[in-house]
Amino acid sequence: MNYRSIRFELSGSIAVLTLARPEKLNALTPEMADEMRHALGHAEGARAVQIRGEGRAFCSGADLAEVADRGDPGEGAYRSLTDSYHPLIEDIAAHPLPIVAEVVGAAAGIGCSLALACDFRVAGQSAYFLQAFVNIGLVPDGGVSWLLPRLIGKARAAEMLMLGERLPAAKAAEWGLVHECVADDELGSRARVLAERLAAGPTRALGLAKANLAAGLDRSLSATLEAEAEAQREAAATGDAKEGIAAFLEKRAPRFRGE
Repeated sequence: MNYRSIRFELSGSIAVLTLARPEKLNALTPEMADEMRHALGHAEGARAVQIRGEGRAFCSGADLAEVADRGDPGEGAYRSLTDSYHPLIEDIAAHPLPIVAEVVGAAAGIGCSLALACDFRVAGQSAYFLQAFVNIGLVPDGGVSWLLPRLIGKARAAEMLMLGERLPAAKAAEWGLVHECVADDELGSRARVLAERLAAGPTRALGLAKANLAAGLDRSLSATLEAEAEAQREAAATGDAKEGIAAFLEKRAPRFRGE
């Protein structure tokens, strides 16, 4: 499929999704979100996903001009969120493959949500995370009211959501919001190394672990134990598990194939 606002390619075993509106700092539109959803649903052959932004920003937030063109601002914002933006966040969070966000420059508003919904975030030193809704009289969206407290705790989440100040990448790393903060000129290679490491892992087991990790935040211990047992039964039947156990017994590195 030919996309207007993104690029999507398979690079080895990694599906690379690039937000491609650099002239708008990759501000998200409903069409762009829909294209991302389509691409994520067609990652056949990939074993990990890398999401990045072209140019100076990861994603500067929602394109407010697009929202304004939808007529009534309240209804326009509601429809953009419920029809396009929020389904995209859910697709990223529930995707069966591990997803790495490569964050440069601004990750603001819904762009911050995109990064937070990924499994890993590698940020360049110039990157920052911003929830500026309060500065224009709006309410944080994109799932940050759920995502942020689980990543950095309620007090720090309140600071981001209610003060509307930039969180620099280095401080985000201290808070545990990002996996790693690296020099800007190393960002692409470090994100790629992490994506390749995940892609070389036992794909189905990683997907099951990802699902249990997300669900476990809201489950009881008993329900989590049962879900883990079910996932283990499924994982144990895979070719990767057979290879992993054989490699352990033979004292060699496993060669996982995502099967």
